[in-house]
Amino acid sequence: MLDGYTHRDRIIKAALKLAETSGWRDLSLGEIAAEAQIPLIEFRKEFQGKSQILAAFVRAVDLAVLEKFPAPGPDVARDRLFDVLLTRFEVMQPYKPAIRRISEDATPGEALQQLRPALKSQYWMLAAAGLSGEGGTGLVRVQGLLGIYGRVFQVWVDDDDPGLAKTMAALDKRLRRGESIMHGFERFRDGAESLLRGFGRRRKGTAEPQPEPAPTPDAGISPAAPPQTA
Repeated sequence: MLDGYTHRDRIIKAALKLAETSGWRDLSLGEIAAEAQIPLIEFRKEFQGKSQILAAFVRAVDLAVLEKFPAPGPDVARDRLFDVLLTRFEVMQPYKPAIRRISEDATPGEALQQLRPALKSQYWMLAAAGLSGEGGTGLVRVQGLLGIYGRVFQVWVDDDDPGLAKTMAALDKRLRRGESIMHGFERFRDGAESLLRGFGRRRKGTAEPQPEPAPTPDAGISPAAPPQTA
């Protein structure tokens, strides 16, 4: 990850390095470009601001995780999610000092700008675990997983154990709780859908009777005028 062969990688690495040593809030694009040894005009072709650099880093982490999970395994969904998210934290481990500084320095506006990349990221983490992020249920899964990830992220940032013991414990606890909540949601959804289907069938069975059609007049006699007599 971030091998430095492309301008994008060099810019992301430079931004993370400077964030660790100098902070994030007042870090300028010119300083990042100088650290990456890339002219500003080339920088501009890749990024239009620091928030895009962070989003690109998130995507790079996504790709590194997906590379390790080319196809979902046969494990229980919660166990697969545990493996996927733990792998994500392990991939980010070398950049933890910079990530910690960025999380401390980022403004509310910058945090809000990362919401969409974060949701997309968790969508792909679900896919790596063999779970769908599509439809209404999928949206609940994505949002729920983002909430779990956010809570565990705060533990990971301060977890100095090389084995990530605190992170693993927090992740297991949150996933178990999330699994219970998701099962409750799915039972509610299934019950609501069953109720609506039953209501629809009852509506069809008690439909109002249609009026009988008017009697057809005798052949050769117009319904608009009485018959003529000789």
